[in-house]
Amino acid sequence: MSQKESVPGNEAAFEAVFRQHYGVLCNYACTYLRDHDEAEEIVQSVFLAFWEKRHSLDVHTSVKAYLFSMVRNASLNHLTRKKMQEKYAQEKLLTTNPADSTQPLESDELSKRIAAALQKLPEQCRVIFTMSRFEELKYAEIAAELNLSVKTVENQIGKALKIMREQLRDYLPILFLLMLDNLIR
Repeated sequence: MSQKESVPGNEAAFEAVFRQHYGVLCNYACTYLRDHDEAEEIVQSVFLAFWEKRHSLDVHTSVKAYLFSMVRNASLNHLTRKKMQEKYAQEKLLTTNPADSTQPLESDELSKRIAAALQKLPEQCRVIFTMSRFEELKYAEIAAELNLSVKTVENQIGKALKIMREQLRDYLPILFLLMLDNLIR
């Protein structure tokens, strides 16, 4: 079992961690996003979340490894939201009247709701959900990587799905049709 590393709690220590890892994390995010500006935004949001949650974080690996994991998950979440937005917009173009002026509003609203739903997941729940759904890892693989039991992973996935269903209740028929379309193709 790895030992717990302390998270920098003062501004000077945090700034040192930021300066040491910012550039390499931006490059890492860019490998997923293929856009340097988006990568910088993701890394900045990760550092902001890291700072805001510094007192409640439970880092069992190195801070560097933890930050890389946060950047990977945030990048994948961003790509998923972007893909869903594009897919939804494309579906709306095919199924709606071009004169329908509510289309951009609905697409933006769905994107915002999905992003908000993902953000409402507790950190561990969001990480596990992301690894399962976006990285397509099996529960046992997630459990091994995060040093958790398979039962904990199962419980966290169930919790994530419940929260996502509640948050996206109004959009479930549309999301179901999009997922069904992906299965058919």
